[in-house]
Amino acid sequence: MVEQVRAALPARLATAVMSAGVMQGRLTIGVAGAVWASRLRYLTEYVRKRVGSTTGIAIVSVRIRVVPPVPAQPLPAKPRKA
Repeated sequence: MVEQVRAALPARLATAVMSAGVMQGRLTIGVAGAVWASRLRYLTEYVRKRVGSTTGIAIVSVRIRVVPPVPAQPLPAKPRKA
């Protein structure tokens, strides 16, 4: 579902999409920050129609959530000197 949402958006905004899913007709999109969420809210109707038509799923509403960033892989622990 993430790829369908990203395909419906301009390139810069698409890179901010971290997750997406549909449950009971509601498309929920997780983005990397509040600025991206605000920008995406202007396109919700367009995204609803475009993703609905490409997936064949009846999307009734769109919810946009700010999700925490994915943590980077932790570095391996350095051995302690005795």
